[in-house]
Amino acid sequence: MTNGLPPAPPAPNPPPVPDARPDRIATGLALRLFAIACLSTMSALIKMSELRGASLIETMFHRQLWAVPLVTLWVVMGPGLKSLKTQRFGAHVWRTAVGLTGMIFTFGAVILLPLAEAQTFQFTVPIFATLLGALILGEPTGRHRWGAVIVGFLGVLIVVQPGREAIPIFGAFVGLMAALFVAIVAITLRQITRTESAGTTVFWFSLLSVPVLGAIYAFNFRPHDAETWAILIATGLVGGVGQLALTGAMRFAPVSAVVPMDYSGLIWATLYGWLLFDVFPTFSTWLGAPVIIASGLYIVYREQKLARGQASYAETPL
Repeated sequence: MTNGLPPAPPAPNPPPVPDARPDRIATGLALRLFAIACLSTMSALIKMSELRGASLIETMFHRQLWAVPLVTLWVVMGPGLKSLKTQRFGAHVWRTAVGLTGMIFTFGAVILLPLAEAQTFQFTVPIFATLLGALILGEPTGRHRWGAVIVGFLGVLIVVQPGREAIPIFGAFVGLMAALFVAIVAITLRQITRTESAGTTVFWFSLLSVPVLGAIYAFNFRPHDAETWAILIATGLVGGVGQLALTGAMRFAPVSAVVPMDYSGLIWATLYGWLLFDVFPTFSTWLGAPVIIASGLYIVYREQKLARGQASYAETPL
């Protein structure tokens, strides 16, 4: 009792505010898994169209052409067309040149190699990103990441098995070049996205690609049956959806969380290879792929640890 009045009851504890972050990460992971499923489906469609007589330039042209309306619609429903205005047009031209070169190797690997093997070589992207980050951007790279790079390339040797022709050497070269250019694109985007949104970057890449590919395609036009045309159109639509899902995943979860989902592509590649082309991964691929994947995951882990500041100042740089 105070001043003749009973003490006020204690204020109830406020209800805990739910942490939205786990749900956002789950959304990001789901989008990344969906994106990888779409891109794996696109690879299967590329291989199907090539077997039906479509050329590399045709698949590239339709991949970019049908992505343009999808990306435009996504921008309209999001930040609006005004967000497409850019002060760095030259940077987008450079990104397009690098992206198209990488697309030649990526699509070429799908055509030259079984799907699972082509997908396995894509897992070397973190390895090349580490090399380029050290050589071009001057990023600190110590024994941990260099060790992972060496292990990753040992995994490549296990898959290729030089001298035994487990994988065609030229096909392996194209697959590794595809991964190299994906890493170059990643570094290029790291520079561009400091001032440009992801939607703006994807839009300009798609739009600028079409005239270049169209000019070459005009001299390589081939007639096809209705099913082949449908496959070519589906290549662009499925690839465009996958690209948008990749972009969306980055809005909800950090890179270190979503990148491990990329390894689900090997499951899709194996499944499509079996169902559509009656091809299974070679024994050397089953041996080498886990080594490459482990290397990439360790690089992602070290990057995540450095980003969180868990590594001490005195520790050897990542």
